[in-house]
Amino acid sequence: MKQLGIGLVVGVVAAYLYFSSNATQEIIEVEVVQEQGAVSYAAIPGTLGGQEYWGAYDVDPSWPIDIAEQIEGHEGWTWGAGQSVFAESPDRVFVLVRGEIPSFERPRNVDLRESTGIPANFPVSNFVPWRNTTNTSLPVGVHDTDENCPETSARGVCGVDVRWEHAILVFNRDGELIESWTQWDYLLRRPHAIYINPYDPEKHVWIVDDYRHAIFKFSNDGSELVQTIGEPNVWVQSVDPEDDLEHFYRPTFMAFRPDGGFYVSDGYLNTRVVRFNADGTPHSAWGQPGINGVREGRPEDRPGYMFNVHGLAVDHVTGHIFVNDRNNNRVQVFDEDGNYVREWSVGDLGRSNIHLFWMGEDRALWAFDQNTQKMLKYSNDGEFLYQFGGMGGRGFGFFGVHGINVDQEGNLYVAEVGNGGAQKFIPREGANPDLMLAKPIFSAWE
Repeated sequence: MKQLGIGLVVGVVAAYLYFSSNATQEIIEVEVVQEQGAVSYAAIPGTLGGQEYWGAYDVDPSWPIDIAEQIEGHEGWTWGAGQSVFAESPDRVFVLVRGEIPSFERPRNVDLRESTGIPANFPVSNFVPWRNTTNTSLPVGVHDTDENCPETSARGVCGVDVRWEHAILVFNRDGELIESWTQWDYLLRRPHAIYINPYDPEKHVWIVDDYRHAIFKFSNDGSELVQTIGEPNVWVQSVDPEDDLEHFYRPTFMAFRPDGGFYVSDGYLNTRVVRFNADGTPHSAWGQPGINGVREGRPEDRPGYMFNVHGLAVDHVTGHIFVNDRNNNRVQVFDEDGNYVREWSVGDLGRSNIHLFWMGEDRALWAFDQNTQKMLKYSNDGEFLYQFGGMGGRGFGFFGVHGINVDQEGNLYVAEVGNGGAQKFIPREGANPDLMLAKPIFSAWE
């Protein structure tokens, strides 16, 4: 049997042949060589030559088609920071962006010595990002204004440097824009995450807006605002996690339960997880204000204490909730009542910065690290298993992945606050499925 890790095994077999005629003993050495396969860490073992840019995936460089080519009157514009993505199917993919920003050709490489006195070039190379769209997209500060596109702001002049339009976009598998929910642009200020509850046969669309401090539930076709969780533009700082479950302070993400209920990470400025019933009424909450490990130079080690709750995932088998305690570089796991179960570190303070989680039907936990720009795979118990990715512009790498989703065909989608917009990745034929993000649960849709 061939075993990984062994190259050549040489065995020496001694055969003793006795010849009675001369009473001479001869020893014949027979060399037996068993060739074994070399260790392979490739997504497609046995591939001759080449390299892997995206692990088990190939990028679809034409997805989606830029809005400048699809929306009349928006020539010279492109999408702003990509906040979130959700694939109802390969032919209906929602992308949440923070408005539009001017589209520019990549600047040529220039020597900064003459203008700044610094012996350096910009951009550094032709393959790394040259601008961070989160710093050029609306909005500005959470408490600056309730307007979604003030006439002037730190982002420039509305309509010239930024536009607050087309925040909710829907594309087909070819990257063609098939829907744009512009009727709700006015409602949103900093849309943070978009979902469809996998246990909801009506497929309502949910949007978390952290600057509105609210969550909006829409009909699947976008024609109706069905429900609002929280009170828009009203925030409450909680000390005890059970304080005022009717209000948030910059909520970030959601995760859904098989009974139709859901959890909300609340969030940037609160430090709790709030559980809701299927009808949207509050059920319970947990989480205490912990130290800011990044600022203090040491991570919080008390169970249930958190700072910057920025990611959730639910194990559909055990019901356990995986919580990203972002500024303390750890994953905390709780049962459905908020009782602490276990935790693990995701890396050193200052060297890692987990943005969000993904958990599919195989129950492995994937996390994206904003500092290393890598997708990280952990077992359900926290064993580190695999990673892929790296810094790069669109088509060459990741930059600020803030949304992750997988469709029924296994295609991977990411929304990026750094590169802007979204990217699509297609599974490579013959690739090891253990190196791919698992498909999600679609129990109510089948």
